[in-house]
Amino acid sequence: MGDQQDKDALYDVLVEAAKAIGNGRRAQLIDVLAQGERPVEELAAEIHQSMANTSQHLQRLLRAGLASSRRSGTRIYYSLASPAVERLWRALRETAETHAGELGELVRAYVGDRADLSMITRDDLLLRLRQGDVVVLDVRPQPEYNAGHIPGAISLPLPDVRSRLREVPQGSEIVAYCRGPYCLFADEAVRQLTDEGRTAVRLEEGFPEWKAAGLPIERRPVAWPGI
Repeated sequence: MGDQQDKDALYDVLVEAAKAIGNGRRAQLIDVLAQGERPVEELAAEIHQSMANTSQHLQRLLRAGLASSRRSGTRIYYSLASPAVERLWRALRETAETHAGELGELVRAYVGDRADLSMITRDDLLLRLRQGDVVVLDVRPQPEYNAGHIPGAISLPLPDVRSRLREVPQGSEIVAYCRGPYCLFADEAVRQLTDEGRTAVRLEEGFPEWKAAGLPIERRPVAWPGI
């Protein structure tokens, strides 16, 4: 039987993961890495931090065993160490949403009023995909789409929505999705599409939640129709 000192040491190690994720910038890094592997310079741009600060945060995640890295030429790529890290982040987020009273106001302040956005659930989208009467747009950055996407989804990063609108097939409802409930890419894409007279809705959550639910995904690029 272990003594209290052993027990204390055990619990101290158990909370190392929580201590590592207990920083807003590192939580943002985990949220981005849940989409797929990214190089450090892109991660720095995503969280609006310097390369030096971003590298320090990534090293903290590496030491805690939450992230892994690999070198390709002169670039270093980072990814989550395992699906368990994504589950930890999702559990933390869901717990905060349930118990942190001020979080709702902060979410509303960031994402704005979504009352004007039509939403679709994962189950409804899965049904529509089987029926073949919907066009799905992945409006995340291209590297995230390449790392994994909803089957049949077309890659159309948010900055390209207006310039490539004519390439979006006509006549079907459009479903746009992005990184998750706190991501605004799909919100903006839906608003741009509806402004142009298209029928568009937002997937309630995002690709990580779709993948975590065990729904099918693809990793190969999908070409535009007719191209």
